Amino acid sequence: MTIAQEILRLVNVERQRVNAPPLVLNDKLTTAAQRHAQDMATSRRMSHTGSDGSTMRSRIDATQYNWSTIGENVAMGQPTAAAVMAAWMSSPGHRQNILNPAFTELGVGYATGANRPYWAQVFARPR
Repeated sequence: MTIAQEILRLVNVERQRVNAPPLVLNDKLTTAAQRHAQDMATSRRMSHTGSDGSTMRSRIDATQYNWSTIGENVAMGQPTAAAVMAAWMSSPGHRQNILNPAFTELGVGYATGANRPYWAQVFARPR
C-alpha cells in the first residue's frame, strides 16, 4: 500500500464515522499535492504558499483539474501516515477539511527534506 493509499484509507475511516461519503484518489490532485510537498521539503518550510508564490488554487489549476470546491492540509514532521492523520484530526481546520462532505476526491503528497517529512492533502469536488 502506498503512502497515498494509506492516507486515503485513514481519511475514509474518519469520514465513515460521521457518515460522510468516502473520497477517491485523483491523479491530478495527487500531482498538485506531491509538487507542493516536494517544494516544502526542498525549501524546508511548511506553508500553504509555495516557494514560488503559488497558491493551492494555482497548483490545482496547473494540473487542468476542473474544480468546484477545494481545500488543502499541510503538515511537517510526523513520521507516519497514522501520525500525520492524528495531528490533522486534532486540529479543527484540518479536521473540517477531512470530514467535509462537499469533497469527493483527494490528492496526497509526501516528501522528505532535511530528514523531516512534509505532507500535503488536496481535497476537491469536480465541476
